[in-house]
Amino acid sequence: MPQAPNSFDDAHILAIVRPHAKLLVQYAIRSLAGLVIAPIVFVPLYFKYHTLRYKIADDGISVSWGILFRREVHLTYKRIQDIHVSRSIVERYLGLGTVELQTASGSSRAEVALEGLLEFDAVRDFLYRRMRGHTGVSKVPTSATLSTPSADEVVVLLAQIRDELDAARRALEARS
Repeated sequence: MPQAPNSFDDAHILAIVRPHAKLLVQYAIRSLAGLVIAPIVFVPLYFKYHTLRYKIADDGISVSWGILFRREVHLTYKRIQDIHVSRSIVERYLGLGTVELQTASGSSRAEVALEGLLEFDAVRDFLYRRMRGHTGVSKVPTSATLSTPSADEVVVLLAQIRDELDAARRALEARS
């Protein structure tokens, strides 16, 4: 199956609240692997799919799921240590991916896994930017915000640098 393009804007990423419907197909295929116990395995996965919710906000990520045993996890971007994208053979076939977020909790497995995402690469890139403190506003000056120095200013600056280097060389020679 074709992979979704990974050019999504931040508003699209912030709007993700549910896994893609293909995640239910993945769960069904995973549960069919054990033919005899397929119904027993599929029922909890079915309820997980229907209760799984994501909230990607400006301050962090919240994930919740479960009916009898409800689990809610909120991670601020500052707590995220590492981000991985994993794709099983079934996920690759369906065009899905799982973004796994690890913290410094000491656990070997991911603290949060965002399952069933079509735009997994864009989500990973968005989370990397946020965890590094980028808020969406460009901090790099553009040519419109910088003034170009004149040729005379460049010559004067280079002459000052030359004079300072020459004075530093003479001072070092005088010491020895």
